[in-house]
Amino acid sequence: MPAKAAAAGASSQSKASAKKKKWSKGKVKDKAQNAVICDKPTFDRIMKEVPTFKMISQSVLIERMKINGSLARVAIAHLEKEGLIKPVIHHRAQLVYTRTSGDDA
Repeated sequence: MPAKAAAAGASSQSKASAKKKKWSKGKVKDKAQNAVICDKPTFDRIMKEVPTFKMISQSVLIERMKINGSLARVAIAHLEKEGLIKPVIHHRAQLVYTRTSGDDA
């Protein structure tokens, strides 16, 4: 018995003295530097490019135009008012639009 206890004690000591597992820090996403004010070049780009997108949503505008969410919502509302885009889905959390085809105009 004492030999068994000594062997168990030795193995537990070797485990404790072994290096502790180092946890990975994980990937850190860079903070997006999206525009919060719509300047003339950004506005012109939105008016020119966005009506050609097949799917238009707040998320798409944020990603492609590098603007913040509130600016994307205002841009979508403006484009809809102008008749350049048409709604597909109106959900409280996500509004999805598409380009207007030549037949509708």
